[in-house]
Amino acid sequence: MRLFDKLTRSKSDNGLLSDDLSDTLQHAEMLGKKKFLRRLYVDFYRMLQAAVDGTEGRVIVELGSGGGFIQEIIPNAITSDILPLPTVDKVFSACQMPFENGTVDGIVMINVLHHIPEVRLFFREVVRCLKSGGRIAMIEPANTLWGKFIYTHFHHEIFDPQGGWTFASEGPLSSANGALPWILFHRDRALFQKEFPELSLVQTRYHTPLRYLLSGGFTLPAMVPSWTYPAIKGLETILSPLNSQIGLFESIVLSRK
Repeated sequence: MRLFDKLTRSKSDNGLLSDDLSDTLQHAEMLGKKKFLRRLYVDFYRMLQAAVDGTEGRVIVELGSGGGFIQEIIPNAITSDILPLPTVDKVFSACQMPFENGTVDGIVMINVLHHIPEVRLFFREVVRCLKSGGRIAMIEPANTLWGKFIYTHFHHEIFDPQGGWTFASEGPLSSANGALPWILFHRDRALFQKEFPELSLVQTRYHTPLRYLLSGGFTLPAMVPSWTYPAIKGLETILSPLNSQIGLFESIVLSRK
C-alpha cells in the first residue's frame, strides 16, 4: 500500500475517510498514544489560538473537532462536529451553525474546509456568526510542488486544482477536494473577495513539510522516535524559506470587517 494512503486511510473498505464514528474515536485514541503526532497537533492548535486570540472569555468555536483535544490548549473553545460524537460539545453542520448573529469571536478548524461541498453556504454562515473584527483560522492541505505531489500520488482524497467551488457529497467525511482552499484563496481570490466583501484575507502561510509524514499519521507507527520532534521542527524552520514549494499544509486567516 502506498505511503500516504497508509498514513491517512481509515478502516473503511473502500479506502476513503470513513463516516463511521468508530474511525474518529480511533483517531482520538491515536492522538493519546502517539506522542510525535500529538505534539504536532499541539503546535497546530497554538497556531489557531494565536490567529483568533483564543483568550478566556472569548467565544471560540472549533468545527470538525473529531477526536481532537483543542480544549487542552484553548479551554474556552466550543468543540463541534457534524457526526454525533461523545467527544464534542455540539453536533451541527458548518453550513447551519446554532449561534446568534454576530456572537462568535473566532472559528478554527483543521482539515475541514476541503470537506465542505457547498462553501458558499458555509461562508455565509461565517459572515452571519462572526462579530465585527472576529476571525476564522484554518489549517488545510497546501498546493505547493511537494504538497501537490503527495496529495495527488499518495493520498486517497481527490486533489483537483482545476475543480470548482462545489463537489458531489457522498458523506460528511468521505467526500472532499483537497485543493479547495487553494482554489478559493489563490486561484479565485478576486472572485471570493467579490462574493464575500465582509471577509478580509489576513494571512496565508505554507508550513510543515515533514512532521505529519514522519509522525506516521493515524494508522502507521511513527517513522522517527518522539524525542526527535524538536530536531525535526528545527529542520523545518531551516527549510522555511522554501515553504512556498515544500509546505504540506497552509494556514489561512480571514477577518470579519
